[in-house]
Amino acid sequence: MIYWQLFWTYCKIGLFGFGGGYAMLSLIQHEVVEKHAWLSAGEFTDVVAISQMTPGPIGINSATYIGYTVTGNVWGSIVATFAVCLPSFILVLMIAKAYQKFSSNRWVNYAFLGLRPVTVGLIASATLLLMNKENFTDYKSVLIFFIAFVLTKYLKMHPIVMIVLAGISGLLLY
Repeated sequence: MIYWQLFWTYCKIGLFGFGGGYAMLSLIQHEVVEKHAWLSAGEFTDVVAISQMTPGPIGINSATYIGYTVTGNVWGSIVATFAVCLPSFILVLMIAKAYQKFSSNRWVNYAFLGLRPVTVGLIASATLLLMNKENFTDYKSVLIFFIAFVLTKYLKMHPIVMIVLAGISGLLLY
């Protein structure tokens, strides 16, 4: 039964996860933490952090990790990972075939223009989702956040360097 729940949950996430992994985070959080209570909010924050640091898309990494956590074995990882990829795979095949036929249609182009702001909104939703009490426990967390923001936004520091510096500052401060 748990495998079917994982499969169905991650198929829905994969089907409605426009904008990539970060846009999926709010959907994943809703399903995994609020609806099924497979993880606590703190555990979900840890999953997001681990999924960001490991190579690959965050949506797939989190599906793999959560699938294993929920079932306690690799089959849960396989089911969740396959389920989150399946809708995208099918949709991309269908859209690619249709897009070749209708790429010059103005209504199709308008639809794609409408998807862009929705994608930005979903990514902004993921940002707001991660701004919770589990991530900002004290002034040190807020300080790390603001320094990382300034270094990334204004000094254009490379994300890998930011991850290393954030890890070092976390070790030193905590």
